[in-house]
Amino acid sequence: MIGPFRMTPETLARIATARAARDLSDLARLLLADTATTISTTERIEKARRLRHVANEVVDLVVLAEALGGASWEEITQALGRRESGTVEREFAEAVTAWGSKSEQELERAAEGHSALDEWYARHREDLEPELATPVANLLNKH
Repeated sequence: MIGPFRMTPETLARIATARAARDLSDLARLLLADTATTISTTERIEKARRLRHVANEVVDLVVLAEALGGASWEEITQALGRRESGTVEREFAEAVTAWGSKSEQELERAAEGHSALDEWYARHREDLEPELATPVANLLNKH
């Protein structure tokens, strides 16, 4: 076990969400930095597409974490702005099953390096953002 808690699929999904959010932020800064650079149209569009892809990945991981945490498909569907909860549930069924069936050892291996997320957050936190020194460690200490 990592620390004094039991790693769960929900916790791992939240750590994966934090990693994807970090990547999204880094990609957004890179795209902003290229605003005035001379790069090809293709490169600029590909970078923007990558940003959109990672943003969609963040949403999918949040949905996964909420589903693993016991949220109803009706609530998830409403939050996504969708109409058919059965359709949304079917879209995520395979991922929920796969993450839910991981052994504790698999979950712990997948969570390795999670402390780097807290370090990244501390380096990039703006004054208006929550004053959480260790958001991932805080998540892990809740369980």
